[in-house]
Amino acid sequence: MTLMLASVASPAEAEAVWAGGADIIDLKDPANGALGALDATVAAGIVRLVGKRKPVSAAAGSSLDAPGALLDSVAAMAATGADYVKIGLSPDAAGADCVRAVAPQAKTTKLVGVLFADCAPDLGLLQLMANNGFTGAMLDTAKKGAGRLLNHMDIAALDGFIGHCRENRLMAGLAGSLEAPDVPRLLPLEPDYLGFRGSLCHGRLREGEIDPASVRMIRDLIPREADAADSRNDPGIDWRLHLGRGYVAASESFVETDLIFVHDLVLPCAIGAYDFERGHTQNVRFNIDADVQRNDRRFDDMRGVFSYDVIIDSIKIILGRGHVDLIETLASSVADEILRYPCVARVCVRIEKLDVVRGTVGVEIKRERTAEQAAAGARVPAFPGNAA
Repeated sequence: MTLMLASVASPAEAEAVWAGGADIIDLKDPANGALGALDATVAAGIVRLVGKRKPVSAAAGSSLDAPGALLDSVAAMAATGADYVKIGLSPDAAGADCVRAVAPQAKTTKLVGVLFADCAPDLGLLQLMANNGFTGAMLDTAKKGAGRLLNHMDIAALDGFIGHCRENRLMAGLAGSLEAPDVPRLLPLEPDYLGFRGSLCHGRLREGEIDPASVRMIRDLIPREADAADSRNDPGIDWRLHLGRGYVAASESFVETDLIFVHDLVLPCAIGAYDFERGHTQNVRFNIDADVQRNDRRFDDMRGVFSYDVIIDSIKIILGRGHVDLIETLASSVADEILRYPCVARVCVRIEKLDVVRGTVGVEIKRERTAEQAAAGARVPAFPGNAA
């Protein structure tokens, strides 16, 4: 289950995001960089205010700036009683030195190391964090206003980061000027939490005041733990895929079907069963048509819209996981990924290799399922007579 982390700078903001349903209340000074530490007295007051209603994390600064001062800040934030302390790590020797230096603090405080997607992050630090007692790792952006997380690392790279966290038994978080449309694109990666600040504020300004309506929007896009509890009698339901933009569950209320498509998308792919096709990529064209059942109660709300970004991301995630021998395997994998979304009734996947002959060769497959099967997360075989 992915949690919602909301960053706040005052007791009033903490109350606002708690009322809006945030799962983790994060303390930071947005006027002092990506991980600016709040005054320790203010932070301790917020921790007391929150009590045990929600976990609290606190930013302690970054080794990008002053590694020495960072150690004192970590100790000060730990003393506030925060459940987690976040530390920004540079990709050079200073970042590794910082991990080792704060390791004694990890015996009594849950430490989260933050890597910066816009600063060539060194994923090798993840194993070092794990070896030194860190609880989690997170990707963020250091330079606010210079692009969102997805502008600096594509969906396949983010999938790789989360995979490395899992391998090292670290909690995995994603943040970095995230906006509402990013949520359904990131949920399938199964991060432990997504972090927000600017998108929760009036005018989308990270130094502005928290806007309760914006908090509710983000909250509605991320399935709640209560939703997962409600689904225990139906273990086939994947609630990550049921709420948010492109995550509306199928039901009897669906009365319309929309065609969402991605056409003529050409990507370099590591594909082919022959030896000469290995060790390099070749151009492959994707044409995807997805019939999506629309919930007429939310036809004008982005939370009820299935995004073509989700289709493109599904393809990129699969391609990012390594060489595929057969084009049929690739097509089937893409279809299965798209059909994970219960609002998708059927999908047609056409994939063509462009570099094999003076023309195109490829495969087209079709998959469909009923609304009942969609709600249960089930898969069905191909239409009779179509390639699989």
